[in-house]
Amino acid sequence: MDGPELARQFALGGGARLSEGPVARGKQGVVWRLDTTEGSWAVKAPFTPSQEDEVRLSAELQEAAYLAGVPTPQIRRTTDGFVFADVGGRRVRVYEWVDLGAPDTGLDPALVGAVVARIHGVKIDDPRPLHPWYHEPVGAGRWDEVVEQVRDGGAPFAGRLAALRDELVALESWIEPPEAVQACHRDLWADNVLPTADGGLCVIDWDNSGPADPSQELACVLFEFGRSDPGRARALIGAYQEAGGPGHVGRPGHFSMLIAALGHITEMAATDWLQPNPRSPDRADSTARISEVLGDPHTRTSLRDLLDATRAMPPRPGTGTEASA
Repeated sequence: MDGPELARQFALGGGARLSEGPVARGKQGVVWRLDTTEGSWAVKAPFTPSQEDEVRLSAELQEAAYLAGVPTPQIRRTTDGFVFADVGGRRVRVYEWVDLGAPDTGLDPALVGAVVARIHGVKIDDPRPLHPWYHEPVGAGRWDEVVEQVRDGGAPFAGRLAALRDELVALESWIEPPEAVQACHRDLWADNVLPTADGGLCVIDWDNSGPADPSQELACVLFEFGRSDPGRARALIGAYQEAGGPGHVGRPGHFSMLIAALGHITEMAATDWLQPNPRSPDRADSTARISEVLGDPHTRTSLRDLLDATRAMPPRPGTGTEASA
């Protein structure tokens, strides 16, 4: 990749110095660092090249969120106003550089809740259809196939996945259609809500953003950063409500996105173990990813405990109604 050419196409200043190789790797691409006279920049090279129209709405949501005060890297567009540029045979995009810490589900829950509320306060028109990843189950038949495949393949996690199979199927009976749909981030796991050196946090990777129910997204955040701690759960929801967030977690169906997304993530990690690919190039990577779910699984009991912890907190007007578990 050519540092000076990158700097020219994105108007990033002179004296371009590009890192010798990627400095970070995600599930959708690798990140290089570029330093110039005007600052430092994160250069993202996706594994699967996207067209400009495919990222237009996710970029607009991130830019609107940035302007609304959400802590997120500012997108740098090309001199022609595009998100992508072709540099040295690679399709890349550029963001301002932010020094980020490691993923941490123990982040200040009040800070997380307030930031998620601010994200949900950003409104853009997103006419795209709902994506099955966030609201459709894997299904009992497919779970049986996956369990059999990883068992036959000798996967080290096969026994744990088989033991969790019935719980995953039972959880999918909770899934309900989204209600109040708006543009959401849809990937607010600890990998993308990261600590910064100043004690704050930064929300990255908006590529998967799109239509979703903010209550269902809030439930994902509640599980990720609340887990089995009632105090953290209440602090997160309290800060979210105080900041004017429109979502509310009050019934099992609000965990629909969590159940669907973690189901698909688990299925994908198992499939990646069976057949490594650029997203997950070795079996250690896919084993680690699926172990995140199997090591601390979402279960009906753990999710009901989260509901019990937050039910005493009345919903703000217009955020939904309570229902028994």
